[in-house]
Amino acid sequence: MDHRSPGFEGLLREAILRLRRFYQTEAEVLVLTASGTGGLEAALVNVLSPGDAVLAVTNGAFGQRWAAMARAFGADVRVLEYPWGTALNALDVEQALRSNPDVRVLLTTHNETSTGVLNDLAQVADVLNALRGERPLWLVDAVSSLGAVDLPMDAWGCDVVVSASQKAWMSPPGLAFVGVSARAWEHVALASCPRYYWDLTAAREYVQKGQTPFTPALSAMYGLCAALRSMTREGLPAIVARHRRLRDQLRVGLRALGLRLFADDVCASPTVTAACMPSGVSAAEVKSEMARHGVMVAGGMGAFKDQMLRIAHLGHCSPSDIEQVLDTLREALACVGVAQGRAI
Repeated sequence: MDHRSPGFEGLLREAILRLRRFYQTEAEVLVLTASGTGGLEAALVNVLSPGDAVLAVTNGAFGQRWAAMARAFGADVRVLEYPWGTALNALDVEQALRSNPDVRVLLTTHNETSTGVLNDLAQVADVLNALRGERPLWLVDAVSSLGAVDLPMDAWGCDVVVSASQKAWMSPPGLAFVGVSARAWEHVALASCPRYYWDLTAAREYVQKGQTPFTPALSAMYGLCAALRSMTREGLPAIVARHRRLRDQLRVGLRALGLRLFADDVCASPTVTAACMPSGVSAAEVKSEMARHGVMVAGGMGAFKDQMLRIAHLGHCSPSDIEQVLDTLREALACVGVAQGRAI
């Protein structure tokens, strides 16, 4: 398809309309040809000026990455850091903002993929709404949550929300989505960070014509529209409930295998679960053994690289898929010498 044709215009407009429903927003949602990281960088460079004070709340690898990106563009980044495997505390966020009244931008990660932790952003929304005076612009990394977890952008007052096609949207990688509030557009007009490919103002102008500034990932767009139609038929409440059931099913099964879970139940992600390996057992070996049977999981990140497995249960996923993962993991553990039900 010619990406300047009426056919592409129809695809793009359909995708944006459906995305806005899942974002639960009246704001504009832009589709960029990018990875999720590209979407996060686009969010930053369109609202930041060098020297701006930024508060980055981190509790894992992806929160740390976003803070590093802001630092790379000259922001004065202050970090509110939590141990990996724990969730943020909205009261700490409130205190950090009161102690740093010059903060212009707040960065939070909704779902920390490196640890399997879901941060309670509804409580952060309450904190921000209660602040007196000009509150900071709120940027949310929802790459691995939106589309599977409830995130009402307008109701919570999020200013910029980023997601990506390859996660809960169950589409090919290559597309990033950026929801931009009216308040955020005011910051975009004043921000002085350099941008060209990531210029959201240009993307906004082109979308009015049903186009993108540069060549879009057409095949990914086809996949996205097909997925969004399926998701629309299922409905957001049913999708959210299904992901919670899959999470709970997997966590029960992992514990039955004697594995310790990295995140507590109270903050457990509905989209990815991190399971710790028994002492002396290599996560890489278990992962490799599972791959031999056609089941792909991820290892840990950072200091936990060979100490945990991360198992995704998002998008096009069913209870039978979870059972297959558990059966394959049981066999893989046996192959590396772990007796069934052995505790860590």
